[in-house]
Amino acid sequence: MIKIGTALFEAAEQLEREKGISKDVLVSSLCDALVAGYKKHIKDKDAENVEAILDETAGEIGVFRTKLVVENVENPDTQISLEDAKEIDDEVEIDDEVKIEVTPENFGRIAAQSAKQVITQRIREAERKMVLDEFLSKKGTLITGIVQRKDERNNVIVNIGKTDAVMPTREQIPGEYYKPGNRIRVFVLNVKETTRLPQVIVSQAHSEIVRELFELEVPEIEDGIVEIKSIAREAGFRTKLAVWSNDPSVDSVGACIGPRGSRIQTIVGELKNEKIDIVRYSLDPVEYIVNALSPARIISVDILADEETRKEAFVIVPDDQLSLAIGREGQNVRLAHRLTGWKIDIKSESQAAQMEKQAQKDTAKDAEENIEEAPAVEEAIEETAIEAVEETKEAETTEE
Repeated sequence: MIKIGTALFEAAEQLEREKGISKDVLVSSLCDALVAGYKKHIKDKDAENVEAILDETAGEIGVFRTKLVVENVENPDTQISLEDAKEIDDEVEIDDEVKIEVTPENFGRIAAQSAKQVITQRIREAERKMVLDEFLSKKGTLITGIVQRKDERNNVIVNIGKTDAVMPTREQIPGEYYKPGNRIRVFVLNVKETTRLPQVIVSQAHSEIVRELFELEVPEIEDGIVEIKSIAREAGFRTKLAVWSNDPSVDSVGACIGPRGSRIQTIVGELKNEKIDIVRYSLDPVEYIVNALSPARIISVDILADEETRKEAFVIVPDDQLSLAIGREGQNVRLAHRLTGWKIDIKSESQAAQMEKQAQKDTAKDAEENIEEAPAVEEAIEETAIEAVEETKEAETTEE
């Protein structure tokens, strides 16, 4: 047996406290390393009856081979005679198995060299598995992290506890300055397994971060009374949120805003003053589109197509509401389209009147052209009839 003392067990306990890696991982790694070193020493890597046994009480570890008790030994590596087995255990019988210590002399240095590499590898594997399991369970949720730095690709590195997460440029809020040391909330977008620690991808631009914040701040959403039906977001600028109440006595919009706007103000502050429009969801597409285009006032909504693959609506607004309905660089109508799933064509009242007037002119013009073409059509029909009669008479004369 090899004397290892108590230092190993103290190190294992410290590792368990600091990194959460079980003491058993270190012990089993040491045993495996000892077995690997022994097989290399005897130049028999396929030996299957070899194991390492650790005696924690005595602080010793050794290599043992399991052998079968037989009358006539044919293979001394796997078999032992009954006479020799009796020296180890008086009660042993034929066909029993005994463990025989085979630890080579001066094996401590070889064992230490083998153990160092194996233990380091096992600890890394255990740490990687722990991180992977932890963050796979957190995928799709909000967590808090601390900004570390920006890398050469302009990705923000965020420390989230046991590992560093990556926030790619596309997942960052446009114009936001991520100062090292700042504490931020991020959405766990994905977890990728790598040969080293798992790579955690986080986001501050994903629309689901808005859902998570509302679930944290609005008890009615967490309880299922108020339901978020749809979210359309352009991170850093504006978000539209469609909500629905499963209880007629609860106002879905009011619940999200909170007393004196306390709930919505907290969320807006968390999103760096991003504008949030909360609209009522409706099964009626006309009402839903009107709500989605708020704060603009709507005169009318005409449904042009209501099919599974094609949903189009024509909206008329007052002249002074056109720019508000469309929004800056088309943002309002674009978010309304993404929120409702409807393609929305917006015209002002004067534009719609002009379009109708032009349509009436086109209709009148078409009718006038049809009237002018009518005599020519009648004349062509008459000529065709005369020719048919003459052809018939000629055919009758020929027959006679």
